[in-house]
Order: sequence, then structure tokens, then C-alpha cells
Amino acid sequence: MAVPKKKTSKSKRDMRRAHDALSAPGLSVCPQCKEPKQPHRVCPSCGTYKGREILPAEEL
Repeated sequence: MAVPKKKTSKSKRDMRRAHDALSAPGLSVCPQCKEPKQPHRVCPSCGTYKGREILPAEEL
């Protein structure tokens, strides 16, 4: 079984982990209801996408 020959320093460990942070999802504004929504997805508040009603109002 492979075993490290030397202890990994805190600096090397933290530099490796520097790219592991999560980023917040991008948000855009719905042109119909002006609520924030994820781009290229149906608006969860009004149910429209590209100016067309996808989800009926009673499902929301």
C-alpha cells in the first residue's frame, strides 16, 4: 500500500483546496414578474419561459 513519505504542509494542503469552494448560482430577472430566477429555466413564481406560459397558475 502506498504511504506518503513526508507530511503534507498546511500551505500545500490549503493551496490544493483553494479550488474546492462552491460558487453561488447565477441569477437573472424574470421579464414578466421581475422576480429572480435561474437563467434558461421556467420562472418558479409566474411559470413563464421566453414570454410563454409553461406552467398554469393553479400549479404554482
